[in-house]
Amino acid sequence: MVRPLYRWWLPALLGLVVSGSAPAAGAAGEHVILLHGLARTDRSMAPLKAALERDGFVVANVAYPSRTARIAELSEQAIGPALEECRREGATTVHFVTHSLGGILVRSYLARHRVPELGHVVMLAPPNQGSELVDVLGGWALFGFVNGPAGRELGTKSDSVPCRLGAVNYSVGVVAGNRSINWINSLLIPGPDDGKVSIERTKLAGMADHLVVPATHPFLMRDAEAIRQTIRFLHTGRFDHPGAPKAAAEMPPRQRVTVCENPGIRDNDVQS
Repeated sequence: MVRPLYRWWLPALLGLVVSGSAPAAGAAGEHVILLHGLARTDRSMAPLKAALERDGFVVANVAYPSRTARIAELSEQAIGPALEECRREGATTVHFVTHSLGGILVRSYLARHRVPELGHVVMLAPPNQGSELVDVLGGWALFGFVNGPAGRELGTKSDSVPCRLGAVNYSVGVVAGNRSINWINSLLIPGPDDGKVSIERTKLAGMADHLVVPATHPFLMRDAEAIRQTIRFLHTGRFDHPGAPKAAAEMPPRQRVTVCENPGIRDNDVQS
């Protein structure tokens, strides 16, 4: 008996459609852990999660109580269980994408733990050298109520948590914003800023790349260009710098170290 034609061409056609619609960019086993910022929730990272999943990554969007504990404790609560879940799901590479305080949690955790699967880390608006807002307002009772113990650890002095953590020896890309919707905060911050942290203080000794986009601190993780550049860094370890000489993007990385209590670090303190 001759089988009806649809019995063989329909499954084949459906197979082509399914395989053609699947994300092709993210490699199998590549996971991304998302960490939101201070006094925010995992909902703030939802657009990033959706974009990363469309690109083929397996994404864990971690919710943690950012106002309840100090940085070291929060990093253990948020990152340890997320890593174990990635491993149970077969992750071969684990990247991190963070907003604000989330970047400091990653630095804190990796200062104490070795993560063999570690890939790239993208930090959006991280207070890597602290924020002057904490220096000025951190002693106020209202500041402590709103931002909790972790918020008070984000000052710019040499004994603050971000400054004590020092340089990094893993692949980090930092995206900073240069727009502010809080002019009162910006009056307290020297130089261009995003309303919470200056561009200079987002920089980190040992980072692989640094990029500035026209976005504000509260919404940087939702900015289309920041999301595009995040995905690019996860794939290549570099951002896309329009107009930059090609040779500069291909130079081998080298680590430089700076001191945190300086107003900021120079552009040549970036790996290049």
